[in-house]
Amino acid sequence: MMHRALELALLGPAYGANPQVGAIILDKDLNIIAEGWHKGAGTAHAEVDALSKLPNGVPEGATAVVTLEPCNHTGRTGPCAVALIESGISRVVYASKDPGNESANGSKTLLDAGVEVIQGVLEEEADKQSVVWLTAMKKQRPYITLKWAQTLDGRTAASDKTSKWISGTESREDVHLRRSQLDAILVGTGTVKYDNPDLTARKPDGTRYEHQPLRVVVGNTELAQDLRVFNEDAPTVHLKTHDVKDVLAHLWDRGMRHVLVEGGAQLASEFISLGLFDEILIYQAPLLIGGTNVAVTEIGISTMKDALALEFVEIKKLGPDVFIRAIPKEGS
Repeated sequence: MMHRALELALLGPAYGANPQVGAIILDKDLNIIAEGWHKGAGTAHAEVDALSKLPNGVPEGATAVVTLEPCNHTGRTGPCAVALIESGISRVVYASKDPGNESANGSKTLLDAGVEVIQGVLEEEADKQSVVWLTAMKKQRPYITLKWAQTLDGRTAASDKTSKWISGTESREDVHLRRSQLDAILVGTGTVKYDNPDLTARKPDGTRYEHQPLRVVVGNTELAQDLRVFNEDAPTVHLKTHDVKDVLAHLWDRGMRHVLVEGGAQLASEFISLGLFDEILIYQAPLLIGGTNVAVTEIGISTMKDALALEFVEIKKLGPDVFIRAIPKEGS
């Protein structure tokens, strides 16, 4: 049943301030009588969505199976723990514990009301599925993905600063799909000035995905307003600062929970040197161009014993390219 709830959770949007959550209501014989999932900020939470599909109310002895501990606070909607109690639910089974400062401890509210609570069912699988939101809530900053395309010798541009196209079609399609599933894309003014990127999320046929992330330009350089990043295809904000911590605080306050840092090397290196990243995505092309335009510059490491240790968690072929996803190694 929890596997099914996890499937339902993925029907909700991956972007936004709220997590993806799925919920199932079972009768006393453990038959599914209602299913629900969270459809985005301002809409009913998964538990309430499932309960709404029982017009005659919850039957005696019913169980709720939820991927995340029912919330315990009032935001745009009321607390799910209270909604479950008022519905007459007898048992609540959940996977991931809610790490939120305000929303946590729903299980205690349920227990205090006499509801049986079973926690941690498929917790590892659920935590992995919701790693972006859970990490953001624990760290109280957006989950940060660093991304770049590079040649086999680690270059992101030729000597004349041209970089189109290092990666192949399949890699670019993968990038656009990922853009459509997060909150913001962050680049420096140098990338905007030299590459004039659009920074939208586009389907293989060239049309745009329904959701477009916020385009965030960081740096004090004045930019011409006719650059593509300032078009009407997606919202854009230019933050005239080099303090990335201030940038992240600003984006957090705007409800941004997943930020993709796309360029350039100086900006990516700043995030790395401050330890402000949760994963790195590399699209490596079978090309050699040499030169000095490397993907990462100075990150405060001068000797091998201080090298930042990463762990490969995904490696696959994308057309002619190799896709690599790496995360900081635990304890590094």
